[in-house]
Amino acid sequence: MSLTANWSYPTAIRFGAGRISEIAEACAAAGISKPLLVTDRGLASLPITTGTLDLLEAAGLGRALFSEVDQNPTEINAEAGIRAFREGGHDGVIAFGGGSGLDLGKVVAFMAGQTRPIWEFEDVGDWWTRADADAIAPIVAVPTTAGTGSEVGRASVITNSQTHEKKIIFHPKILPTVVICDPELTVGMPPAITAGTGMDAFAHCLEAFCSPHYHPMSHGIALEGMRLVKENLLKAFTDGSDIEARAHMMSAAAMGATAFQKGLGAIHAMSHPIGAVYNTHHGTTNAVVMQPVLMFNKSKVRRSLARAANYLSIAGGFDGFYAYVGELNTALGIPKTLTELGVADPDLDALVTSALADPSCGGNPVKMTAKNTRELLENCF
Repeated sequence: MSLTANWSYPTAIRFGAGRISEIAEACAAAGISKPLLVTDRGLASLPITTGTLDLLEAAGLGRALFSEVDQNPTEINAEAGIRAFREGGHDGVIAFGGGSGLDLGKVVAFMAGQTRPIWEFEDVGDWWTRADADAIAPIVAVPTTAGTGSEVGRASVITNSQTHEKKIIFHPKILPTVVICDPELTVGMPPAITAGTGMDAFAHCLEAFCSPHYHPMSHGIALEGMRLVKENLLKAFTDGSDIEARAHMMSAAAMGATAFQKGLGAIHAMSHPIGAVYNTHHGTTNAVVMQPVLMFNKSKVRRSLARAANYLSIAGGFDGFYAYVGELNTALGIPKTLTELGVADPDLDALVTSALADPSCGGNPVKMTAKNTRELLENCF
């Protein structure tokens, strides 16, 4: 079976090994003639990034790079990126990297033409309508990890550096115009990052599948996304050069972010504040809290996850699915508790307050309250 295709759902996706070579064509399709490539510090000097800049330069598109991006990007990073975009006279962004580079790149393209502060576009009600949609620059997204799925998302997660809260900045036009999914770009990911990002994709699919909101298309995508993770994550973790496993994981990541239009839940409601305050890796945090959240939601998801387990060839219904998650985490070297992850002396009251304020909690099958959320958090340590 050929693992090369052109997709237009949820946006135009050029999928396949080696397709980074089409970066100049992707910019042309998006209407970009002077792009700013936004990525994180760790990727800035790596061959996959310098090679992409070489391709842009050879096509006459310049060689502009912005890489002042933290692991959990902040409004400070955004302001610096917007300044670089404006001063360079750019007309579009290439968001390049994992979740941090993708999210920050999308926000730079979104905010460069706006006059309001970034926090006025948080994903609350219809706040997105405050934006000048015509001033949003086009985006080409190039993921280099297989987890976040931000390349097909209509939002970015930005940490408020003053309050240490993760905020979701939303606008339909933050969705990239063109995406290049080239699994060869993920081959260099270290095993720990492969594990953490892969479990992020699994968490997106799992929570979308369990969300009580009605969205049959996302529901089906979430189920198939879980299957792709189950069959390929350990392969990619064990042998990073397995391009077929890398390709399927890249698909699963995009599927997870497409599926969570149906909703997320307690996994993300907790991992967002934990990551914002303690700077933990997002996907790894999701993996650590996944089993406690499954037990928290058992009364509401037992039957549906039993059906999912059957589709995934996991014996034992809900209990079998729960056990599988634990076995997968162990095989991937995921810490068993938040304490092992490095979260020391936690302020549980503050984490509970932030979790309940996070938009993700609205999609949890069991209603989250101050009392049960605190108990859930305690079970994660």
